[in-house]
Amino acid sequence: MSRCGLAPSFPDLGLELGVPPPQLGVGVAVLGRHHRTLPLAISEPPTKFAKEADDAPALDKKGKRFIQQVCGKLLFYGRAVNSTLLTPISAIASQQAKPTETTMAQAKQLLDYVASQEEAVLTFSASEMKLAVHSDAGYLNEPNACSRAGGHFFLSNDADVPPNNGAILNISHVIKHVMSSATEAELAGLYIMAQEAVYIRIILEEMGHKQSPTPVQTDNAIAEQVINKKVQPKRTKAMDMRFLWLRDRECQRQFRFYWRPGKLNYADYWTKHHPAKHHSNVRRNYLTPLVALEMFRQEERRRKQDATKPT
Repeated sequence: MSRCGLAPSFPDLGLELGVPPPQLGVGVAVLGRHHRTLPLAISEPPTKFAKEADDAPALDKKGKRFIQQVCGKLLFYGRAVNSTLLTPISAIASQQAKPTETTMAQAKQLLDYVASQEEAVLTFSASEMKLAVHSDAGYLNEPNACSRAGGHFFLSNDADVPPNNGAILNISHVIKHVMSSATEAELAGLYIMAQEAVYIRIILEEMGHKQSPTPVQTDNAIAEQVINKKVQPKRTKAMDMRFLWLRDRECQRQFRFYWRPGKLNYADYWTKHHPAKHHSNVRRNYLTPLVALEMFRQEERRRKQDATKPT
């Protein structure tokens, strides 16, 4: 089963929309009040690393409202289908209270990125409906010494290492508190993802899909060892509540925490602002290329035709 992005009309952004090409629907729909023409292909959303304070001129009231509208319109699309937008939307939204001309440039680049990419398609494969989670965190990679947590939630089979599937939820979340180490940031990320997974488990069980302990993957060996009581850390008052909560939930058999290398952790994508090449290389891991979708449809049509032929 696949879920595609639709092409909504946003008159409050000053754009009258007819019927856009299917591969450009959402991007054309939100190109916005600045009446930009379709850009050349842009393979990356705006990047925003932990830099010095922005001293660009502040936007007026009209510009501030435009930034807020772009974030609001694209946030639903990012949460529902195109998860590649979540990190840049989060970065821009963190500035929307006091936006500058730099923020406007980032918002326009985000609109151009959406418009120049093919329509986002999520594909879900049949599974045993067991919830699985990948968790990761980027340490001190946001302004004001903040870190970013990322999560990838999907439904899969009951296996030691569940195979990936279409995402039912992705999270790109700036951790509000300053983390004292990479391990503490990873534990904070695991804590955030596990809290989200608790209610998803309840929903699935109410729907009749009994859940085994939810596997949660991390790429930080120390965080996994702390939670699984393989090591007993000292001087961890700042982390006590988080890792003790995670230990408690694991003892209740709600979760099972395990380690795998970072290159196999799908949540890594939402913890950093990546270069264009990385976006191009990993996009097919999260979204289905339209070429693959069309090949699948043609195969289905051939199967139906073969089934209707007289024997």
